[in-house]
Amino acid sequence: MKLNTDGAKPIYIQIAEWIETEILNGNFKQDDKVYSQYQLSEMFTINPATAAKGLTILSDEKILYNKRGLGKFVTKDARKIIRYKRKNQTLKGLLREVVLEAGRLDVSEQELVAMLKQLRMEGNIK
Repeated sequence: MKLNTDGAKPIYIQIAEWIETEILNGNFKQDDKVYSQYQLSEMFTINPATAAKGLTILSDEKILYNKRGLGKFVTKDARKIIRYKRKNQTLKGLLREVVLEAGRLDVSEQELVAMLKQLRMEGNIK
């Protein structure tokens, strides 16, 4: 992953989201140890304090837990928490933009639903 240092999204947020994605993709499972702040700082060439801030966010959200002296590990409910968070933040934000654009283009709710169904069929999505 490449961090966007020119964007509006802080680097520590990008680090937290990257770890969340790794968890969702199954690269980190329950009770797996995640990268330390120092490993992350080397991987992304960032300050260790920035990496630590990303890890702290995930701990505060109960996605990671700390084993004193050993590092941060994935909680039992991490995937469920991430899905809920992304559904209620990211997905709603994207849908809000779609609905606004649909309104500008005079696309009805029925047309939007039909488009969603078509996209699901094309992509074999649940």
